[in-house]
Amino acid sequence: MSGQNEIYVALNNLKKEIKLNLSDSIKINTTPERIFNFLTGIVDDDGYRAWHRKDHVSFRWLKGPPWAEGSVIYAEEYIHGKLHKLKFKITKIVPNKKIEYTPVSRFIRKFFPKNEFIIEQKRESCIFIASGTYRLGWIGKTFFKSSIEKGLSSVKKHMKEEGENLKRILESELNHAP
Repeated sequence: MSGQNEIYVALNNLKKEIKLNLSDSIKINTTPERIFNFLTGIVDDDGYRAWHRKDHVSFRWLKGPPWAEGSVIYAEEYIHGKLHKLKFKITKIVPNKKIEYTPVSRFIRKFFPKNEFIIEQKRESCIFIASGTYRLGWIGKTFFKSSIEKGLSSVKKHMKEEGENLKRILESELNHAP
């Protein structure tokens, strides 16, 4: 089932509240270490923009050392044509396997409780998974269904583009290594 259809079915079957997990995965011919090092190498605007030149605008650390549990990130990026100013707290780091982060705001965290990057090794390649959990209630379905569908579709598209960009960057580096 495509991402768009999953969103539509979830919103139409919504009774009270549901959790919807949006994810995108891509096979990358590289090691878990290279994927993890790329992600944890993003420490400023330049590193962030290199990952998604079209949508990523700004990135900085507000609290704590880069990529440590409890550290806080501020990022600006375009999703569905609108600039979003985001603050996330790193909640879990498993080297070469997983990075989990949540919105700093308790209000936003109620609707978007968890995001993660997962790296799964598969022989000589890896599967990179970007995932976000979203909580939706009947009020949203009743009054904001169209905008929720549009927003979630845009997030899914952005996840896919980030995965494709990561694949292109890491596989081209591999092909151009001495």
